[in-house]
Amino acid sequence: MTSASASIRFLVIGHLCRDITSDGYRLGGVVTYAGLTAYRLGVPTAVLTRCGPEISPGELLQGVHLAVLSSERTTTFDNQYAAGRRTQRLLEVSEPITAEDVPLEWRQVPIVLLGPVAQEIPPELARLFPKALCGAVLQGWMREWDAEGRVSNRPALLRRHTFEGIQVVTLSEEELGGDEDTLEHLRRRVPVVVLTRGSRGATVFTETGTFHAPPRPAREVDPTGAGDVFAAAFLVRLHEGCSYPEAAYFANAAASFSIEQPGPAGIPERRQVLEWIHSHPFGGVVPDVEQSTSTCRT
Repeated sequence: MTSASASIRFLVIGHLCRDITSDGYRLGGVVTYAGLTAYRLGVPTAVLTRCGPEISPGELLQGVHLAVLSSERTTTFDNQYAAGRRTQRLLEVSEPITAEDVPLEWRQVPIVLLGPVAQEIPPELARLFPKALCGAVLQGWMREWDAEGRVSNRPALLRRHTFEGIQVVTLSEEELGGDEDTLEHLRRRVPVVVLTRGSRGATVFTETGTFHAPPRPAREVDPTGAGDVFAAAFLVRLHEGCSYPEAAYFANAAASFSIEQPGPAGIPERRQVLEWIHSHPFGGVVPDVEQSTSTCRT
């Protein structure tokens, strides 16, 4: 293992995406938003992804260790928003990422986030990281698409997985669509299930109870990637010793900052989030703004 690989503390796996916008395209996907979040929180971060030769992820993901698998095409989404809801078309999709693609030196990383966007990785990848705090953003395992690329969301697809080795999963209230059977399936198999609720915060289901973390009010410009930012921030703070309420409140704040600018430009640094929480304590929790990677205070 190289010295650079040995220092990595956070690994994200999934396809890098091109998100089509009215101004062209920008890079997206869980690996982009979650990878940049962990990095901006001061955590040495790596991304394992696959994309076509026309993409240069290093330009955006500066400071993040990259393992880019070759492909003839890049997973590409056309996203349209109306009345706060998104419709998507999947225009292209890269080849899958398998267990054989995961570098051996990265299998000891302490925090891992599986970030599928189009069924490109299996949940079983978590078994490669038995010592890690392993989380997953579920959206990509709920997606189906037809011959024209029209994407639909089917939460029931999650019921075919056992999620062995995954300790934390996140999905949005909109994605769940009121499917209580799928929520119950997740709660029986995963120790921590987080249901994000946009401007209404997040609900965290654990083995010992359920609680709601309030939001930070935000001026929404672009909601893309907010759930990915939340997932990365939540895992980072859990690994640093925060309680579930502390980690969720921090992650809510981080995600709210991210939607106030287009694309990943609004993803905040750690100090920005801590300073806001310091002035808006929740449940008596006031983290020291001088903290960088130490555990939370209660």
